[in-house]
Amino acid sequence: MLDVGTAAALPVGEVLARLGSGAGGLSEAEAARRLATTGPNALRTHRARRLAVLARQLRSPLLVLLAVTAAASFFLGERSDALIIGIILAASVGLGFLNEYRAEKAAEALHSQIRHRCLARRDGHPRLVDVTTLVPGDVVELRLGDVVPADLRLVSVTELECDESVLTGESMPVAKTVEAVGAGAAPAELCGCALMGSVVHAGSGTGVVVATAARTEFGRIALQLGERHPETEFQVGLRRFSMLLVRVAAALTVAIFVINLVLDRPVLDALLFSLAIAVGISPQLLPAVVSTSLAAGTRRLAQHRVLVKRLVCIEDLGDIEVLFTDKTGTLTEGRISFMRSLGPDGRPADDVLELGLLCNEAVVERPAEGQEGGPAHVAGGNPLDVALWEAPAAGVLRSAPARYRRLAAVPFDHERRTASVLVEDDDGRRVIITKGAPEAVLERSSPIGDEARAMLEAEFAAGNRVVAVATRDLRDPADARRTTLGPADERDLTFRGLLVFLDPPKAGAPHALERLTGLGVTVKVLTGDNPTVAAKLCADLGLPGGRVLTGQDVEAADDDRLAALIEQSTVFARVTPEHKARIVRVQRRGGLDVAFLGDGVNDVLALHAADVGISVEAATDVAKDAADVLLLEKNLDILADGVLQGRQIFGNTMKYVLMGTSSNFGNMFSAAAASAFLPFLPMLPSQILLNNLLYDSSQLAIPTDTVDPEQLRRPSRWDVGLIRRFMLFFGPISSLFDFATFAVMLGLFQAGPPLFRTGWFVESLATQVLVVFAIRTRRVPFFRSRPSVPLLLAALGVVTVGALIPATPFAAALGFQPLPGPFFVVLGLMVAAYLVLIECGKRWFYRGVPVAPAARERTPAHRTHRRAHRFTTAAALPPEGRRR
Repeated sequence: MLDVGTAAALPVGEVLARLGSGAGGLSEAEAARRLATTGPNALRTHRARRLAVLARQLRSPLLVLLAVTAAASFFLGERSDALIIGIILAASVGLGFLNEYRAEKAAEALHSQIRHRCLARRDGHPRLVDVTTLVPGDVVELRLGDVVPADLRLVSVTELECDESVLTGESMPVAKTVEAVGAGAAPAELCGCALMGSVVHAGSGTGVVVATAARTEFGRIALQLGERHPETEFQVGLRRFSMLLVRVAAALTVAIFVINLVLDRPVLDALLFSLAIAVGISPQLLPAVVSTSLAAGTRRLAQHRVLVKRLVCIEDLGDIEVLFTDKTGTLTEGRISFMRSLGPDGRPADDVLELGLLCNEAVVERPAEGQEGGPAHVAGGNPLDVALWEAPAAGVLRSAPARYRRLAAVPFDHERRTASVLVEDDDGRRVIITKGAPEAVLERSSPIGDEARAMLEAEFAAGNRVVAVATRDLRDPADARRTTLGPADERDLTFRGLLVFLDPPKAGAPHALERLTGLGVTVKVLTGDNPTVAAKLCADLGLPGGRVLTGQDVEAADDDRLAALIEQSTVFARVTPEHKARIVRVQRRGGLDVAFLGDGVNDVLALHAADVGISVEAATDVAKDAADVLLLEKNLDILADGVLQGRQIFGNTMKYVLMGTSSNFGNMFSAAAASAFLPFLPMLPSQILLNNLLYDSSQLAIPTDTVDPEQLRRPSRWDVGLIRRFMLFFGPISSLFDFATFAVMLGLFQAGPPLFRTGWFVESLATQVLVVFAIRTRRVPFFRSRPSVPLLLAALGVVTVGALIPATPFAAALGFQPLPGPFFVVLGLMVAAYLVLIECGKRWFYRGVPVAPAARERTPAHRTHRRAHRFTTAAALPPEGRRR
């Protein structure tokens, strides 16, 4: 292994010699041997770490303070109470740990499915290999859109330019050569090297791996960045809600502590009671409930072939209101097939097919020597080139004796929209062949006749993909021996004909589009294809009509005008990568959550610009890195599943939130009020914590619950103001029945402290848990909205356990005593009255409140953190370890 700076200062031949490699790369056996020595080409892997998860459970200052106070009580003589508090705290922490650790394991399994591959030469032939298996000495081929998978000393280049902004901060791409540089050059000056994490902006090249993983320039930087992630909207909402309850808890805790001191109660008892109240109202298991929901959603989405890079990205899927998507493979089958080659007169022409095969960027992979296998096959490349290479009509031409020798090439890029090669035939005649988008080729060619133009328009009208081919003979004596080629040579061409391809509409696309429309998601198409072709496809699929915008229309409009045009349009054709990103940004300014689905290097800017970037497993590395969500199959149906899952997770999380605000706040407020007029503590600290533990245990089944269809039709968002109003409205209703219980226990049953505490413990747990059936839906519970079986069993089971605890042998240790039979009759009546009152209050509270709020107003900085620069390989820095 060499330092990249040292390798940059050495000639290519010496670098290859030092690494024991050559132009054909390493053998598979040698690569395996080196991998065992150097380790995988990865900086981090996502692992579920038990200690880290446990530390997150213990980071609550309230829990720590309560544990310290309980320990102090133990050493001051109140050992039984302190021991009970310690056991309940341990059970609570353990419950959260088990659920969050399961979620971490789900994330670990998710990341193991995300792979990046590159083209490396093994045994003298190109092979698609996982980037984590690269070792020093491997020879790697680079093409447009590739993320450089390791530090490479370049061996050959063709118009190669790399975007190194992730390393140097320089926004302009850097031209690459194979020349050595002086020793001690800075990373930005290593023009003879391609550095891990940079992106191939133009051209192509080949390089030998000199360093991998943490020994690369990127690795040294990445390992210092840590694994912090800016918050998503979902996390911001959780944090704001948690802070709301923390402020309420702080106010109640201080008030209760002061009241108990004024009443001359022991300081430790007052402190323990106050802290127990604070813990009771704090959403201790909210992270566990959210993690459980997200982990369950992750598993369900994985079954539907959807991978999210971070668990919280699932909720982002549910926010989608507008989806911009490319056309190929999403709305079409994605299996492009070559149909015919036509000459300028519209007749079949094999010479045009031959020219197309000569100007072809398909990557051919051959089996290794000594291995079983069939003939060489295409491993990658432009889909149109792959389809042309694999076409039956091309088979005869490929197997015929070669009449041309390829001398130089200029790869395709999305600015020129053409590719060119320089070839020489058997007679020594040299010809430039240019192939690409018809508009781009024709503007570089001499004018074509009406017959050729009519042929072109007919193919567009039929919805076919069309590639134009043109040539220029190098007749000038000065060009007779030239062996170089550049973009400037694509001029004075002669139009030779068309290559026609078919990519039929996807059979399931109309149903998927109908599902997305039913979910309130507007689908719009961004494509580089011809406007007529794109419009015909969308009409065939039933997408709404309207104006077809072109790249020229986008260029001519300012942002305000473009916003109006976007509302009127469904199809955007012949758009550049910059146009796509601008369209997405302008749409987001309208306050809508925008997703973009794309898989090519030309989609990267739009993927970064969108609220949710979506790509596919077979996409280019740079597109996969820019995306938040990966589809293992390019299918809008599974994207609709993801949207539903995200909305269901948010809906179930809100059930827990509203439960906490209504019942926790009410019970803790009741405890605060009771402590002011009762001559004893209304509930012991250990009893409050046990109540909280049982309650939270029942809520862990919420992620399994169903969500009403009307809540899934539109995105739902955090509204802390609504949550606050909910707490202040329903909390007092809960307290009202607590006070009724106080009156029953003191007046009807003449209860002393143990019996009083027992009765209130059972009543508060029953009302606190059972209210979920009313709060989980805006409909009439059970009749028009049924809970899931696990939630039903968990709620009833916890209430039953709470009622039986006072009759168990360890009841006395907890400060309980058996309740009289008539109490349960009164309890049943009170719980029924409570649920009826909650149902009536719910109808009044929600009057005029929409199920899903309108699109939010954005600030200029809204979600800018989500679009942080992310041009890194998954092997170099897995999704969970990226700075976003």
